[in-house]
Amino acid sequence: MMILKFIFDKSASFIGLIFLSPLLIIVGMLIKIKMPGGPVFFKQKRVGQHGRLFTIYKFRSMTVGGESSSSIAATEESRVTPLGLKLRRYKLDELPELWNVLKGDMSFVGPRPDVPGYADKLQGDDIEVLELKPGITGPASLKYRDEEYVLSKVENPQKYNDEVIYPDKVRINLYYLRHYSFIDDIRFILCTIMGKKMLYAGEMI
Repeated sequence: MMILKFIFDKSASFIGLIFLSPLLIIVGMLIKIKMPGGPVFFKQKRVGQHGRLFTIYKFRSMTVGGESSSSIAATEESRVTPLGLKLRRYKLDELPELWNVLKGDMSFVGPRPDVPGYADKLQGDDIEVLELKPGITGPASLKYRDEEYVLSKVENPQKYNDEVIYPDKVRINLYYLRHYSFIDDIRFILCTIMGKKMLYAGEMI
C-alpha cells in the first residue's frame, strides 16, 4: 500500500504545482505588495522522517523578524499580519509545501512536521512516529484543526500543548502508522478540503 502513497504523492504534487501555479503567483505578489520588506516564502528547519532535518516552505504570514522557533501557534498570533490571517484561515500559506512533497521531504498525509525539540525527543514506542514522512494533513491535524483557538483559551498554552495536545497527536499518529490505509489517506485529504469531520479510530475528528 505504501507504493500507492508514494505514487500519489509524486504525481498529485507535480500536477498540483502546475495547476495551482497562477494562484501561487498571485499570493506571492500580494505578499510583496501587502507585506513589503521581507521574503515571499517562510523557510524553517523541521524534523522529518527518521529524525532527519529538512527545510519546509510556506508563504510568509508574519511580520519581518516575527518568525518563531516555537511550534505553538498561539505564541505567534500577535505577529501575524492581516493578509497572513487570511492565508492561514484558508490554508493558502501551506501551498508551497507541495514542493516539499514533490521533493520527498513530506507526504500529503502524515504527522505535521515539528521544529526540533518535539518529535526528535520522543522515546519508547512513540519514536515509531518518525517512520512516517511529515504530512500536509492527517488525522491529528483534522482533530486539532482549531488548535489555535483551543490554545488561546487556556492559561498556559505551552504547558497545555506539551501535556495534553502533543501526546494525543502522537497517539493518533501511531494508530495511523499501525493501521495504514490508502483509502483513509484519500478520506483525510477530502475532509481537509471540504472542512468535514470523519470517524477514525473510534472518534470523530
